[in-house]
Amino acid sequence: MHLQHATDTTNLADLLERILDKGIVIAGDIKVKLADVELLTIQIRLLIASVDKAKEIGIDWWEREPAYSSRAQPQLDESGAAALSARLERLERAVGQAEPVPVR
Repeated sequence: MHLQHATDTTNLADLLERILDKGIVIAGDIKVKLADVELLTIQIRLLIASVDKAKEIGIDWWEREPAYSSRAQPQLDESGAAALSARLERLERAVGQAEPVPVR
């Protein structure tokens, strides 16, 4: 008996490289109903791609999110922006009233 082996095999590394290069999207919905009344809907969307491919299609949230990047600017809510604006006005008034500091 003679065993034949496939000559065109794909190993895991090749498959992973192909998926990251092209990207893959997995989407699904989970709905919980009781007596024809929808109680809960969960929409799941998963994108698997390389960082370069994600940036190419316009996905780069990790660069703008302060929790994931030290270079990201924190986003202020309305009360935080108002507090910052008030603090800036107080500092500008204090600097305007202070005597000029000589430059050495």
